[in-house]
Amino acid sequence: MARYELLNNVTHKDLRVVMRFGPEFGDQVGMVAAFPTEYAELQREYPIFLRRDEAGACHSVALLGFEPHENLFLDGTRWNASYLPGVVAKGPFLIGFQQQHLDGQPVREPVIHVDMEHPRIGDGDGERVFLAHGGHSPYLEHIIDVLRGIHDGVDAGGAMFDAFDALGLIQPVALEAQLDEAHAVSVTGLHAIDRGRLAALDAAALHRLHRAGYLEGAYLLLSSQHNVRRLMAEKQRRLRQAAGMAAAGQAA
Repeated sequence: MARYELLNNVTHKDLRVVMRFGPEFGDQVGMVAAFPTEYAELQREYPIFLRRDEAGACHSVALLGFEPHENLFLDGTRWNASYLPGVVAKGPFLIGFQQQHLDGQPVREPVIHVDMEHPRIGDGDGERVFLAHGGHSPYLEHIIDVLRGIHDGVDAGGAMFDAFDALGLIQPVALEAQLDEAHAVSVTGLHAIDRGRLAALDAAALHRLHRAGYLEGAYLLLSSQHNVRRLMAEKQRRLRQAAGMAAAGQAA
């Protein structure tokens, strides 16, 4: 069970965070939340899709594998990509809100909390969160940037997806592929920007998207789709590796 505490350099002066990866840290998942503020980085390596929640609202996800508990970027204790999705990079940290007063008016200020039951909390192992004199470590400065990006991305995403929806750009997609004679993959519940509908928008609609800053997001989502082939190639490689090991075991 999570146990959240407001991060501070007194209570948590010796706090460390384990940086390696593995199923024991919750990394063996097929998709993770993605945010518009990181699309430019994500689209270089990950396919980004949209999913609808029970209320019909859209949220974006980075696809990591073709099964619920398959992460094809996970390679032993390494994450085999140059960019780590923000929701993974943030580790045990999250943004909470604290009631403060500014010019006599109550305001909700974002503050950092840490989950002390998170599996990445290290006991003498991992990156220091605070320096010896109490200042922020480079790692904590990075976490602050990551959390800021997530916070801004949540705010930006809802309005952007509503704009796409209003123009009929978000459409369901069937992600199915035959990897070899014995293995096929199928992921359901995914949506994507419809390239044809986007291309058919009139100048006024395109201008509205551009002025709102959403047109770039649409093209980044489309650009990310080529990374499905990368995932398929890695899946095929692992299937061949597994078959080779099985054959070697039988021969022995």
